[in-house]
Amino acid sequence: MDPIKTGQLIRQFRMQLGLTQRELAEMLHVTDKTVSKWETGGGCPDISLLRELSGVLGVSMETLLRGERTEQEDTGNMKKLRFYVCPDCGNILTSSADAQVHCCGKHLTPLTPKKAEEADFLRMEAADGEWYITSDHAMTKEDYIAFVAFLTDSQLILSRQYPEWSLQVRMPYIARGRLLWYSTGQGLLYREIFIKR
Repeated sequence: MDPIKTGQLIRQFRMQLGLTQRELAEMLHVTDKTVSKWETGGGCPDISLLRELSGVLGVSMETLLRGERTEQEDTGNMKKLRFYVCPDCGNILTSSADAQVHCCGKHLTPLTPKKAEEADFLRMEAADGEWYITSDHAMTKEDYIAFVAFLTDSQLILSRQYPEWSLQVRMPYIARGRLLWYSTGQGLLYREIFIKR
């Protein structure tokens, strides 16, 4: 591990997330001086912190150890996951890079995620190590939430929903990621989840 390269990468990812050194330090249970030391190349993160640090920054441990991104990480990043929904059969498809996606003989274009207004948020409650997600959405055949998804840097958790069901979803409790839901009336909405420990 090259302390200079790794430190520059940590700083780059921290700033992209809009975190201060102090906020990152609090999340990792270290001091802001420790984060500053890493970012200036004065030392490297302890190996015991790498998994948590990579999770917070949304990057692989290998990238931190290398001190640089690879082209593959830039093109196949889960955070850039594209969602497609077939208008004929309701099939849900995803791609982590540019792709030609077809279903039922039709070319599909990726859905454009829109940041949800607070009034449209799904309710999220933490219970027994899970998120319990609900909504008062009418869930009619004409307008319903077709899926709810939780996206992190390395995984997608997706729950299919159907018209005339009441929306009740359980997902593993993850403190940081993006909650997405596709409403046939409003399109693909999202909300950033960032729970400080």
